[in-house]
Amino acid sequence: MALPLESQVAALRRYLPECSVPETLALLADHFPGRVSFSTSFGLEDQIITHFIFENELPIRVFTLDTGRNFQETYSTWNKTLLRYEKPIEVFAPHSAAIEELTRQKGPNSFYESIENRKECCNIRKVEPLSRALADQQVWVTGIRAEQSANRQTMHPAEWDAGHNLIKVHPLFDWTWAECEAFAQANGIPVNPLHQKGFVSIGCAPCTRAIAPGEDFRAGRWWWEDAAAKECGLHTTTAHQGLDPVVERMPG
Repeated sequence: MALPLESQVAALRRYLPECSVPETLALLADHFPGRVSFSTSFGLEDQIITHFIFENELPIRVFTLDTGRNFQETYSTWNKTLLRYEKPIEVFAPHSAAIEELTRQKGPNSFYESIENRKECCNIRKVEPLSRALADQQVWVTGIRAEQSANRQTMHPAEWDAGHNLIKVHPLFDWTWAECEAFAQANGIPVNPLHQKGFVSIGCAPCTRAIAPGEDFRAGRWWWEDAAAKECGLHTTTAHQGLDPVVERMPG
């Protein structure tokens, strides 16, 4: 009898620290065939994971959320990635009717006016499309690293995402920014040129700025808000606690 999906998080937490990134991705593809998806926003971390998936021809679906407000540099990196690997990247965009209604009621920049307005925009442009992208999936692979923020340091390399009813895995969780830069350079991976301009976390153009030396990695996202609120709704679920240890037999 197959183990409940949620219960398999404990096994992943035990075994993934012993695996390299390609081994982690291959393990996921093997144990959850056809039900593993990776979301890329074409930042440095995501480009590295894309590289591992495409270079090793792993059966993991790669998709992106096109919010309609991305930087031109991000679109250029997207195009270079397609040319470099010649592999498809699926696209999920917000519903045009929702964008039209939001803009009609509140204008194009309502997100600057309040946290509620900003979250409303994020929900339309990112959260709802992500829900469609992850429908019927069992594992969501992300580029999250512990170093990115204090909130993310409390996460685990493998978590239960109750909101989407799936397992969330962060293969680069323990990598540093310097390690990511070195790996990308050594392997000729297309890198978003915004990184060379002080951008470390890259989102929508109106909501992202470069950071100064010494600033938190997330300081450039929604910089007009309090740091405690700086998530858009994609990565807000907490790690599941009290998982059944009997499932720690996965690789066998």
